[in-house]
Amino acid sequence: MRDDDTAAPRPPRGAAGRLRGWGGVAAMAVACGLTAALTLVPLSRGELGASPVSGAGGVLPGKADTCEDPEASLPPSSADGPSIDAIKKRGRLIVGVDQNSYRWGYRNPATGQLEGFDIDLARAIAADILGSREAVVFRAIPTNQRIAALENGTVDLVVRTMTINCKRIRQVAFSTAYFQAGQQVLAPKDSPVKGYDSSLKGKRVCSAEGSTAYEALERNAFGAVFKDAHDGTPRDEDVHTVPNQLDCLVRLQMGEVDAVVTDNALAAGQAAQDPAVALKGKPFTTEFYGVAAKLGNDDLVRRVNQVLVDYRKGPWMKAYDTWLRPVLPGITGPPAPTYRTGRP
Repeated sequence: MRDDDTAAPRPPRGAAGRLRGWGGVAAMAVACGLTAALTLVPLSRGELGASPVSGAGGVLPGKADTCEDPEASLPPSSADGPSIDAIKKRGRLIVGVDQNSYRWGYRNPATGQLEGFDIDLARAIAADILGSREAVVFRAIPTNQRIAALENGTVDLVVRTMTINCKRIRQVAFSTAYFQAGQQVLAPKDSPVKGYDSSLKGKRVCSAEGSTAYEALERNAFGAVFKDAHDGTPRDEDVHTVPNQLDCLVRLQMGEVDAVVTDNALAAGQAAQDPAVALKGKPFTTEFYGVAAKLGNDDLVRRVNQVLVDYRKGPWMKAYDTWLRPVLPGITGPPAPTYRTGRP
């Protein structure tokens, strides 16, 4: 079963001879292996429709679209409601995930299993609502279609390294934060690129469509080339702006771009796939990942927040040790939750 929305990116022209080290081959193998899904239900482009572009990340200077405490979510509750009742009647929780972000949501080519930090969390939510970690259907959602998948009712939740920010909280409802990350630059180790600064001038930079990285580049690209000539049209080249983050790593390995801007949590996994690349400079935003639901599905958001209360007490650190500690060492625990006060 092949998902055209999340299939491995097409090999760029003349690319075979320009892969950097063994990582290029490994990443391409993973990308190809990810398309063979056993528990993954694919989406068609027609099923999703168009998706609005999401807002920029946390602490970028000069940010025009501001709000107070975007990470504040509804207080936790185990009570059922219309959204929970519909999930129980169906007997399955439908979750939008990534299938090509190493250690977050990816199909292990050796075992054929969908694995990662986000996958473990999605299974914990299914276990709480339905009594089984296996009572979940995973649907592969491209970065730029996460919001549309919720708005259209294609999925109940998105658990896919999705940053909570001011613009998005008007489009979807978020749980409390379950991970803290920041935008950072990924480039070859021998590259003159030093980070998110003037060293990007004249460089070709890749980011995922609909990502906070793309929004950051729109605000200040330091003279980098970060847009394709036909972005947003059927002729989109998908070189500088791509549907999924792994596409950027492949473009980098093929020599079609000089650097990638993405969450450091994702970039660390990409660097683990290819020892020829490395994170450059320091994170230039502070961002928090949340589980996203459709606006108005308050009972589901409260239930996820209740799951996260218990998840933070032990399972979170177990998942971190399993998936993320090797590439993101030094994290001592999950971010503390914040809840709305004086608001419905």
